[in-house]
Amino acid sequence: MHEMAITQSVVDAVCEHAAGRRVHSVTVEVGALCAIVPEAMQFCFELATEGTVADGAELVIRTVPGTAVCRSCGADFALADLILLCECGSADVEIRSGRELRIRTMEVSEPCARPADAAAIRQR
Repeated sequence: MHEMAITQSVVDAVCEHAAGRRVHSVTVEVGALCAIVPEAMQFCFELATEGTVADGAELVIRTVPGTAVCRSCGADFALADLILLCECGSADVEIRSGRELRIRTMEVSEPCARPADAAAIRQR
C-alpha cells in the first residue's frame, strides 16, 4: 500500500509548515492517473496524523482528471487510465493533467497572542 508512504510525506510537510499551530484541514489534489485510492489515503491520513498537530484534521481530496493531447492529430481527450491511445489510433500523446499530487491548502489555528501589556503586568 503505497498510499501510506505518500500520505506520511504529506503529513510531514503539513506539520512542518504548521510550525506548531493546530491543523484543522488539509486539501490535496490527486491526479486520476496517480494510482492512489482516495479511501486508502483517507484511512492512512488518520493513522499518520495521530499524535501530531494535525491529529483530528479533515483531509479533503480533490481528484484531477486525466487529459492528453494527440501529437499526431491534435485532438484533446480525457484519460481514464494509463492506456495512452488517441481515437485516431496514435500512441504519440502528451499527458496534460492527471499526474498531480500536491497540497493545495491547509487551515491552521492562529497562535495565541500575548496581550500587548503583558510585559508591563509582569513587572508590577
